Amino acid sequence: MKRRNFITKTLLASAALTVAPALGFSKSLENSNNLNRSAKFMAKYELPKLPYAYDALEISIDKLTMEIHHTKHHQAYVNNLNNAIAGTELESLSLNDLMKDISKAPATVRNNGGGHYNHSLFWEIMAKDGGAPEGVLLDAINSAFNSLDEMKEKFNAAAMTRFGSGWAWLLVQNGKLVISSTPNQDNPLMDVADVKGTPVLGLDVWEHAYYLKYQNKRNDYVANWWQVVNWKEVAKRFNEA
Repeated sequence: MKRRNFITKTLLASAALTVAPALGFSKSLENSNNLNRSAKFMAKYELPKLPYAYDALEISIDKLTMEIHHTKHHQAYVNNLNNAIAGTELESLSLNDLMKDISKAPATVRNNGGGHYNHSLFWEIMAKDGGAPEGVLLDAINSAFNSLDEMKEKFNAAAMTRFGSGWAWLLVQNGKLVISSTPNQDNPLMDVADVKGTPVLGLDVWEHAYYLKYQNKRNDYVANWWQVVNWKEVAKRFNEA
């Protein structure tokens, strides 16, 4: 009898040991799946890589400013945006669609979503050697502003008269080029913008974009920035607008 009880207890113990790891594995697998889902979820929006080195635009923007601007400021917008849309219906929207319907979103989504969209465009419309506008784009500039110089003059005025932080834009509205500016991280694609359209060129006039090199001289920053405009990318965006 004692021997039978011993064998019974031994089998029960063995069964418990067999089930316990299985349960533990099942729990671990569940946790792993949750982590994977979380990782995929949090990676909805990611910081884009720059198409050039941080020191490539030194003629206009210093290396340290570019590095801080990209890895700290832009990264923060991406992180905050992902956190803000977590578990909401907004996670199903593309960035462009999010901008076009931004009035329905909380302020934190508007600020950080705009920050992500604006900076993603900003990096791409700059280059070490961006050439000059030509072809259809140049024709559109001349048609809307009489000349490239007049376009730059009006664009610079939009950048300089934007009080506080914001952006200056060259955008396409009903097939025509228009210049505007927006506060904070707003942009013309947003349904709340005073002047709506598709941005093809944007200049960041937040102080973090230029303060290390230019201090309070926004006018020098704006003037020098034209040396690194990537006109090929601007033309591409214009043709797609």
